[in-house]
Amino acid sequence: MRSAFQRDRDRIIHCAAFRRLKYKTQVFVYHEGDYYRTRLTHSLEVAQIARTVSRTLGLDEDLAEALALGHDLGHTPFGHSGEEALDAAMASFGGFDHNDQTLRVLTHLERRYGDFDGLNLAWETLEGTVKHNGPMRDPPPSIRAYVAQHDLELETWPGAEAQVAALADDIAYNNHDIDDGLRAGLFDVADLRDVPLVGPVFAGVTARWPGIERGRLVHEAVRALIGLMVEDLLAETGRRLATLKPQSADDIRRWDRPVVAFSDAMRANDKALRAFLFERMYRHFKVNRMTSKARRVVRDLFALFLAEPECLPTEWREAADAPGTAPTARIVADYIAGMTDRFALDEHSRLFNPYARN
Repeated sequence: MRSAFQRDRDRIIHCAAFRRLKYKTQVFVYHEGDYYRTRLTHSLEVAQIARTVSRTLGLDEDLAEALALGHDLGHTPFGHSGEEALDAAMASFGGFDHNDQTLRVLTHLERRYGDFDGLNLAWETLEGTVKHNGPMRDPPPSIRAYVAQHDLELETWPGAEAQVAALADDIAYNNHDIDDGLRAGLFDVADLRDVPLVGPVFAGVTARWPGIERGRLVHEAVRALIGLMVEDLLAETGRRLATLKPQSADDIRRWDRPVVAFSDAMRANDKALRAFLFERMYRHFKVNRMTSKARRVVRDLFALFLAEPECLPTEWREAADAPGTAPTARIVADYIAGMTDRFALDEHSRLFNPYARN
């Protein structure tokens, strides 16, 4: 009744790691407001864009959706600040990478079925998840270990659906961060005036609906920006497909460049928007204060569990090795990476606040 890729999508939606995305940070920690994007809402938005693009290009919609829904399953609590802290803590044990962790979730950490660990996903789904940003010449440890047994052809580009999911991620991330940044008061509409593409779109919405209320202005502008980026992606991808004339998925994987792409002009616009968001949002002092706190939480938890694995919950303690060893570090990293923001803060309080109840 279902194709392999429909089954993959459904298994991702029903897995525990997907549910935990509800309380994992996109930019703002969960308790800072219910309106802001989380990893879960972001993944749903990426999937919507990926489905639309894949349908228009005649690709496999279900595969693109599965890749979009699963691409963030390996993220730590507290977004990129949590990942940076865990990577630093794991430096002596091979480091930490959320893409590497996603593969661990999909092939090992999800334990739901009687016959296998992981979700038993199709080769194309795992290949697209691992390589969605392009060929990998120096893979992280878990990916390297997995491909030694199951070759994912890391030296090639991923299939077209994975390329679509990667750019859908960029489109959703950048444009919806405009919405969240404005709502949080980190910058104002006037500050966007000189940002290429973004400024003219906001000006166009204002000219079309003079006196439009701010909430409608932001929604109409973000909606238009997503539409322009999707249209550019479709046009540029159409040009590249006309040049390549692929006869198989392998033709796409073995080309010397991605098939799914923005035009040069749109890449420049996207780069300018990223630079604006980096300076005005991701490095805003309010965000810096929360990310500093988040890094301390992750560092403290890792150091304690590595030195005292007997403090881990029973199932994790049983899987751990001696204190300070690489196997224990890997178990601790898996445990922390699976936490939501809320659980990490609560766990930190239980372990470091002498008055907290365990």
